[in-house]
Amino acid sequence: MLSFCLRHTRRSALFVLLALASTSGALAQNAYDPGASDRTIRIGNLMPYSGSASAYAIVGRIEQAYFRMINDQGGINGRRIEFVSYDDAYSPAKAVEQTRKLVESDEVLLMFSPMGTPSNVAIQKYLNVKGVPQLFAASGATRFGDPKAFPWTMGWQPPYQVEGRVYAKYILVEKPAGRIAVLYQNDDLGRDLLKGLKDGLGDKATMIVAEESYEVTEPSADNHVARLKASGADVFVSITTPKFAAQSIRRAAEMAWRPLYIQALVSASIGAVIRPAGLENAQGLVSAAYNKDAADPQWADDPGMKRFHAFLDAYAPDVNRGDNSVVYGYGAAQCLVEVLRRAGDDLSRANVMRVAASLKGYAPDTLLPGITITTAPDDFHPIEQLRLMRFTGDHWELFGPVIDGELRN
Repeated sequence: MLSFCLRHTRRSALFVLLALASTSGALAQNAYDPGASDRTIRIGNLMPYSGSASAYAIVGRIEQAYFRMINDQGGINGRRIEFVSYDDAYSPAKAVEQTRKLVESDEVLLMFSPMGTPSNVAIQKYLNVKGVPQLFAASGATRFGDPKAFPWTMGWQPPYQVEGRVYAKYILVEKPAGRIAVLYQNDDLGRDLLKGLKDGLGDKATMIVAEESYEVTEPSADNHVARLKASGADVFVSITTPKFAAQSIRRAAEMAWRPLYIQALVSASIGAVIRPAGLENAQGLVSAAYNKDAADPQWADDPGMKRFHAFLDAYAPDVNRGDNSVVYGYGAAQCLVEVLRRAGDDLSRANVMRVAASLKGYAPDTLLPGITITTAPDDFHPIEQLRLMRFTGDHWELFGPVIDGELRN
């Protein structure tokens, strides 16, 4: 009897040890930081649902819809996405307040696609001190691709300095003796793109004969445009967000000012900018692109855009497909889902950033052919390629090759 009890005890102990070993193995495979679990991944977001930049609010709505589609398809590795998006009214102070709430009260795993340069600048230091990913910040400011100074921050769209260099190359070919006027938003958007323009012009930077900056709190850009016209410039570079871009296009037409007009890509949206400004006023505008135009029939048979339109049919049928912010939101959300999918069961914040910094030639459905996403531990600029385009009739026409630019820290 005693021998039986001892054998039973040994077998029981062995079973417990094996069970513990199995459990610890499972725990080793699943790593979670706040906001992640076996069932959910909680993601934070800021959008200007009100205020001067509310035209961008559609990005948040599309991202929400995309995550809803992913949840309906079973989630990411079996986990549902909880997307918590707050209005910051494009106000840095409000952005800080809402971000603290998302991190400290809502306990999100990461901040995804917070909109705009001012808000992202305001929350960058806080998130880096906290070790919370600020992933795919919706801005092309160079500071959002600096892994040495800000290892928890990664931008999304092409850096503004690269865009500025591209415009400079074009101006030097098209208007080598031109006189350039620049209207720019007084933040990292405007200053970065202007720096790229000047760097690209090199010793020809003296072609810039007038500069005007504006604040996002101003009601109108009209007076700035009038002063720039008075400078005698025959090239106009408009580094503006949608409200001010539409005002500038309309005001230049009212004054019969017809320079070589270059519009920064952040406000190249037909739906949010060009139509409000008047199609007739926008003829000949030049801008840059990295995304396909959802309203362009040339992409009718493109597999990626077929998936995009099927998504909109099911989850956002009433949106304006001519608004390139819709394409933007879809592509950014698709890329985040890919990062989280590759992260697997290690949903620690550090691993999410490691995966985001190891994308090689990844192409969301919406990027132009030849343009891909590539990152590295020393390269936090996911997209560094552009094509030029010209507005003709009621649509943008691409011209020229894919132009590469690189800003590696």
